[in-house]
Amino acid sequence: MVAALPRNIQLKLQQTLSQWRQWHCEPALTARPSVAAVLTTGLSNFSVLVESGRRFIVRIDGVNTAVHNLNRQGEWRNLQAAHRAGLAPGPRYFNPELGSLVCDYLEPDKQQPMVISEVAALLNAIHRLPARHQRLDLPERMLSYEKRLDHRAAPRAALLTHYRDGVRTVLATAEADKRATVLCHHDLLRANRLYSGGRLYAIDWEYAAMGDPCYELAAVAAGDSLSTRETDELLAAYLGRAAGENERRRVQQYGCAYRYLELLWYLAQDHPALDEGQLRHKVAALGESLRQAGA
Repeated sequence: MVAALPRNIQLKLQQTLSQWRQWHCEPALTARPSVAAVLTTGLSNFSVLVESGRRFIVRIDGVNTAVHNLNRQGEWRNLQAAHRAGLAPGPRYFNPELGSLVCDYLEPDKQQPMVISEVAALLNAIHRLPARHQRLDLPERMLSYEKRLDHRAAPRAALLTHYRDGVRTVLATAEADKRATVLCHHDLLRANRLYSGGRLYAIDWEYAAMGDPCYELAAVAAGDSLSTRETDELLAAYLGRAAGENERRRVQQYGCAYRYLELLWYLAQDHPALDEGQLRHKVAALGESLRQAGA
């Protein structure tokens, strides 16, 4: 089971487990946790289910966090605040030198429905969490990903060259109307929402930072491929009223930026997780999104 993990990840996992006495648990653990299952071996992280009277998820970084603009200290603080608010699993241990994070394991409900009103309520609750110094600078993030892609995979970069100017123009228009920022999750897609015990939680807080709530809403709408009707329903549930034309337009504009950033991220990986068909579909969706935004 553990043998399926790269050797360096195995070592970091064992070191994390050996620190079990430092895990912030109440009541305190009485024995070293044992590995129950390897859950994911993703592009950026490795997740392992462990148990010692109760269950935990151990996440080990699989990438250089600095290169990918990830702030693990900020993630830890945001997780603590989110857990206190009942929005996220409890964080129990964090070791930046090992690139490891331990959180409570939330047993998934058998049904994981898409209830737009509950997603909107979760977003509202996240946006009321304490403000942080860290913020998402979308143009800077975009430029960073573009440089990484140009340097590491120029042929892949060519797939998006046609869209760069249009995305930048649309993003600049959306950013020009930015108002107050709030703490955003920035990756609250269906894969990062979890019903456990009938309650909806947000997991995987690694991109959380201060940002524009319209971008957060756009990420959910674009990332979950919501229809126009579903997007309007999400906005109305979030705002508590029908969205105005400017709000709908900014969400659409930010949706272009989200789709472009998502493609940049996938293509810049050493082993892209998209097959040819998925890639074509996402590129076409980006083109249609830009067309609708008038770019």
